[in-house]
Amino acid sequence: MAVPLQAVAIPKEITATTVILPHKPTAAIACSYVSGTDPAVLVVFLNGLMTDKSSWTPVISGIIHQRKSLASPEFPSMLAYDRYGVGMTEDRDPLDQGREQGHGHDCKDAAEDLHYLIQHFSQGLKLLSGEKLRVVLVANSIGCAIARLYAERYLVAAVLFLDSIMANSDFDFWPDPDAPGFDKRELPDDVTVEVLREQRAKFAAIFRPDVVNREGLSRRSLARLLPHSDGPMLGNQSGKPWVTVVGHDFEAFANESLRTMGTPIGLSMRYMNPMWHKYNQGLVHVTDREKSKGPIVAKGCGHFIQRDDPDFVIRETLDLVDKVRMQQSVVW
Repeated sequence: MAVPLQAVAIPKEITATTVILPHKPTAAIACSYVSGTDPAVLVVFLNGLMTDKSSWTPVISGIIHQRKSLASPEFPSMLAYDRYGVGMTEDRDPLDQGREQGHGHDCKDAAEDLHYLIQHFSQGLKLLSGEKLRVVLVANSIGCAIARLYAERYLVAAVLFLDSIMANSDFDFWPDPDAPGFDKRELPDDVTVEVLREQRAKFAAIFRPDVVNREGLSRRSLARLLPHSDGPMLGNQSGKPWVTVVGHDFEAFANESLRTMGTPIGLSMRYMNPMWHKYNQGLVHVTDREKSKGPIVAKGCGHFIQRDDPDFVIRETLDLVDKVRMQQSVVW
């Protein structure tokens, strides 16, 4: 169930701070950071386009609470942050200056920002001699695309994908009533041709890759950067990450879409949900099979799984943290 953010007591371990990245010295990024008792593991949370770092507060708080309740409490360092132009980060991305509005920077740029951000916080971690930092990425929606682009270039220990954006999709999920061979009799019972046209237009106006969003993060290059769900593989010869792929609950998502977008249940169940599940089936192959888990369904959850069931995300995150703590060969 969703936990109202105002009802979540923010632990004293969470520190609000701002960071200026060395390659973008004119802008600051707002961060929530926890210096863990196990400094060798850093968990980084990546938002989607419609949420900010506060969506991870129940998860971060829950991890601290769970670990502190143990006889030998150890919890990882954790970082959530607002990308440029989102939430508490008021500064816009400097790359946007002088470029086409809404398309100045893309997910590849955001992945490079993440690299410098991790570098910044890793400098303050007190690692033992010879100990290497192990990075765990926990991502939702377009944050999953950023996580993949980061993990293609830099080593990570684990990635938790929470209802990843279908990066290679143009979000044209529905049949085209003007296409040759279209048969309206094949539509779900709760869908008319008029409703179909309305939904196609609504989704195109909001979700097509060339549509500008509030943070100016361009999605226009996303299908080129990540053309397949099942590759490229993450990691390299020195190590592949643990990967867990989680998808939304079909019924919960269909009801969420009906409530927020007016999308008939039949459209979501017949077209969008199977397409999304197929994408997730491919996503489990971005690492070695013995290190992959999923796709599993977050019961009762729509697209924003960390909001709908933070306890589920806590469990899956700590499952990965425990795996990487036992693994000695992963380096950052």
